[in-house]
Amino acid sequence: MTDVSTDGSPPAPVAGGEPDLRLDGVAKRFGGLTAVNGVTLELPPGGRLAVIGPNGAGKTTLFRLIAGEYRPTAGRVYLFGEDVTRVSERARARRGIARTFQVSNLFEQLSVFENVCIAAQVGTARARSVWGRVGPRARFGEESVAVLERVGLGSRLDDPVHELSHGEQRQLEIAVALVRMPRLLLLDEPAAGLSASERLMLRGLLETIPRETSVVLIEHDMTLALELSDTVLCMDNGVPLAYGTPDEIRANPAVQAVYLGRRD
Repeated sequence: MTDVSTDGSPPAPVAGGEPDLRLDGVAKRFGGLTAVNGVTLELPPGGRLAVIGPNGAGKTTLFRLIAGEYRPTAGRVYLFGEDVTRVSERARARRGIARTFQVSNLFEQLSVFENVCIAAQVGTARARSVWGRVGPRARFGEESVAVLERVGLGSRLDDPVHELSHGEQRQLEIAVALVRMPRLLLLDEPAAGLSASERLMLRGLLETIPRETSVVLIEHDMTLALELSDTVLCMDNGVPLAYGTPDEIRANPAVQAVYLGRRD
């Protein structure tokens, strides 16, 4: 099954230039289980795509296919005009992908600054010695501090990560991703476990991401997802249910049935 828009037609091609991300009939099977089946979409440079759907819809599997953690059983994955279907996760990261995770992936005993500075060094010769002391005069210190100030953690540079609140750790995870200046940022449920005030803070933070970076967002908070996106893919049981603008998705009867009939 291919991805569908709200009127049942395939999504329109991107006008002019290569999309940052293109999926062509992507599917992933685990034995007899089909986790993702027939996803086709395009994300233009600077685009904002939200992937929504109930638990078990295939959202995280789709993310892993984009990142290169999984290879598709069928279909092709293109990044920045290049077929990367068989390219490794690490090589895709070098091409300009950064990712956050549902579960925190931070070094909790290191400081806020050290976490971002280590991320800034990934892919450089300095990365071979990242476990050495990272001080404020390190080569990557200035850009690390700038990113932390941008996400609202400029006053927490020397604090160990384990002392941060859950919301602050989410802020730090985004800083870790942004310091590498990615061309494509994958955000996997960034609002999970946040309070209402923390979600408001997160929304403001995500709205400041420059359009030089394209964003794909998985989010259970449908309101937040629709507010932050240009286009939305709704999945259910591994297949694309609807694809369109936020307004089209809000008005789609099939999407309403999924969310009203089976909440997460």
